[in-house]
Amino acid sequence: MAAVDPCLGPLAAVAQDFTGRTGVPVDLAEILFLRACLAGLPYPGRTSAGGSCTLLETADGWAAVNLARTDDHAALPALLALLGMPGTDLRTAARRTGSEQLVQQAQLLSVAAAAPGSARGVRAPVHAERHGERRPTDLAGLRVVDFSALWAGPLCARLLGTAGARVTKVESAGRPDGARFGPPEFYRWLHEGHGSTVLDFSPGALAAAVSDADIVIEASRPRALRRFGLRAEEFLAARPGRVWVSITGYGRVDGRVAFGDDAAVAGGLIGLDERGDPLFLGDALADPVTGMYAVGAVARCLAAGGGELLCVSMAACAAALAESRGPAC
Repeated sequence: MAAVDPCLGPLAAVAQDFTGRTGVPVDLAEILFLRACLAGLPYPGRTSAGGSCTLLETADGWAAVNLARTDDHAALPALLALLGMPGTDLRTAARRTGSEQLVQQAQLLSVAAAAPGSARGVRAPVHAERHGERRPTDLAGLRVVDFSALWAGPLCARLLGTAGARVTKVESAGRPDGARFGPPEFYRWLHEGHGSTVLDFSPGALAAAVSDADIVIEASRPRALRRFGLRAEEFLAARPGRVWVSITGYGRVDGRVAFGDDAAVAGGLIGLDERGDPLFLGDALADPVTGMYAVGAVARCLAAGGGELLCVSMAACAAALAESRGPAC
C-alpha cells in the first residue's frame, strides 16, 4: 500500500464523493489489495503479481506484454514472425525491437500490450455522452444488469448493490466469467447478494435481459453487443433516467485489448527501481481503479438525472492517478 499511496489522491476524492452521495463507506485498501491477499500473490517486480504480464526491455525502452489467455500464448509464434524473429523467444525479440513496434504487432494479434505512460494526457477517465432524457432517481431499488467480467465492472456492480441497487449478473453459457477460476472468496466478495443468469447470447435473450434495467454495465467492444441487438443509445433513449456503463481499455472507438496490469502500465501507474527502470505496482491496479471511477460516475450521473452513456477507459483511469504524482508512482 505504501508504494501506491502517493498516487491515490484522485481515487480518494472519487470514493469520498460516492460515499457522500450514497452513504456507503469505501475501503480503498480492501478494494485495491483484497484479491492479492486472498490469493497470496507475491509483490510484483517486472512480472505482474498474477504472473501473466511482463515488462520487457526493448531496443529503445520498455513494453508490457500480457499473456493472460490461452489464445495469447498460442499467438506467440505469429507475434515473433511479425517481428521478423521466428523461432526465438519473446524476451530476445523485444530487445531487438522498438517499444512501439512490439506493442503494435502484439495488439494486431489482440494480445494486450502497452508502453509505459503511453496513455497519459490522452483522455479523461470518464467520457459522458447524453442519449436519453433525464429523470433524477435514487440509487436504492434500481435494477442493474451486469454483463461485465473479471474485476472492474463487477466491482462497480458490487458498490451499486451495497448502495441498494438490485444487481443481476448475466454470463454467456459458452464463456463464463474468468474470475470464477480465481480465488473463490474474492469472486463471492464481488458478487455477494447479486442475482445470476446464464444465457445463450442471442438478440432476443439479451433484449429481454435489459428490458426492465435502469443501469447496464458492460466491458465489451461496442460491436460485440451490437451483434446481439443491444445498443447503448437505444437503451438510453427508451426510458428517462437510464445509465449505460461501458468499460474498455482505451475508449469505445479504440479496439485495443487491455487487462489491469498492462492498462496500468499504459497509464504510467508504475514504480521505478534504483536505475529508473519500470516495475509493476500492486495487482492489476487499473481494474479496481476503473471500477471505482465507474461507480463514482454512475452516482453523479443519477443525481443529475441519468440519460448518459459513461465511457470509462482503464488506461485513462490509471493515468489520472499517475499524473497526480508525477512521472511515475
